[in-house]
Order: sequence, then C-alpha cells, then structure tokens
Amino acid sequence: MATYSSSFDGAADGLGEVLDAFGRGPDARSTAIPSGGGVPPWLAGMLNYCSRCGTELTFGPIEGEDRDRLGCASCGHIAYVNPRLVVTTIPVTDAGEVVLLRRGIEPGKGWWAQPGGFLEVDETVGEAAVRETLEETGLVVQPGEIVGLYSRLEAAVVVLAFEARVVGGTPRLNPEALEIRAFLPEAIPWPGIAFKTSYWAIRDWLHRRRPDIHPADRHWDE
Repeated sequence: MATYSSSFDGAADGLGEVLDAFGRGPDARSTAIPSGGGVPPWLAGMLNYCSRCGTELTFGPIEGEDRDRLGCASCGHIAYVNPRLVVTTIPVTDAGEVVLLRRGIEPGKGWWAQPGGFLEVDETVGEAAVRETLEETGLVVQPGEIVGLYSRLEAAVVVLAFEARVVGGTPRLNPEALEIRAFLPEAIPWPGIAFKTSYWAIRDWLHRRRPDIHPADRHWDE
C-alpha cells in the first residue's frame, strides 16, 4: 500500500415489487416523505421563506399535487425541492491502487471517502469530476466509465461515481483532506469508509475490475 500522507503533510399494484428490487420496502416513499406530518429531516432548514414574497413557507398538502410540498400561503407559490447532484471519482493509479482521502470536514470527518462534490451550474459532470479531485487531492485524473449512480434520500442527493485514471498532479493535503493514500484493492479500509455511497461505489468498481476481492460487509440504513 502506497501512502501519500505521512511523508508530506408504474402501476400501484407493482410498486412494492419495484421498490423491493432497489432494496426498499413498499412503503419507502411514505417513510421518506411523511404525509401530513412534520418536515422531512433532509428538508428542514433547506428553504424557509418564499422567494417571491418573503412569507414563511409551510410543508403540507397542496391542491393539485400528489404529495406534500413546501408552499406559500400568501401568494400560492410552490417551492419545489429536488435532489442535488454530487460527482465523485474513484482515482486509480497505474499500479492499480485506489486513492482515498481521510476527510477533514463534516460530515464524515476522520473517515475515508473518494473525492467528490456538488456539480456547478456551468460545468459538465466530467469537468466536475476533474475539478473536485484536483481540489481535494492535488491529483489530475481522466474520468472514464461511470461506476454507478446512487441515491441518499436522507441527504437529498444523487451521487455519480466515475472510474478515473490518475494522469498527473502531486498529492496535496488541504482542509478537506487530513490524509491521502493509495490503497491496493486488498487493503481498502472498509470499516473506516465514511458514506454508504462511497462503500457502494468502491464495491461496484471492485466487482468489475477485481472480482476476486470481496469487500468487508457493512450494514447501512438504506
């Protein structure tokens, strides 16, 4: 294992079956978005006031909508909230090592993850992959195949993971990365992985590139 850190600081009847195929129960939608109850945890604090008139928004049933939403009782504006896209990479060296960083900020401070961040409005997903990897590790990568697309309902994000070949740069620590290491596939620190989406992405990459290696089992709340 190489180290970069220590040396340089459809139909309703079929809904349950469809959701089960994604590892979620038939009532997954109702538990993710409570009907008539409080604001979902992932939505709390995201939007508070109407962008049109400044009135405080309320969460609940709205005529013509098939689910509870944030709305303005004053002007009738509906504040639609959609998941944000996070673009990540699995940087791979010429030696077949996977580069991970130990996060220096929350969430997941002190835990391992692959580089990534939110897509900006003026860039492609490939450009975001290159930028985020460079910002967080100092490495230049060339994005390749898409490893997977993963949902985190509790965070209201969709995570896109690229396989990315390391083609240049110098590993560089920064406030977001306490440590940067290149791990052989056999030495990936599974118990220390920060996010279930990181775990899933690295696992799926291994299934393609190193099917002889089986990741340590982790149980996540899906």
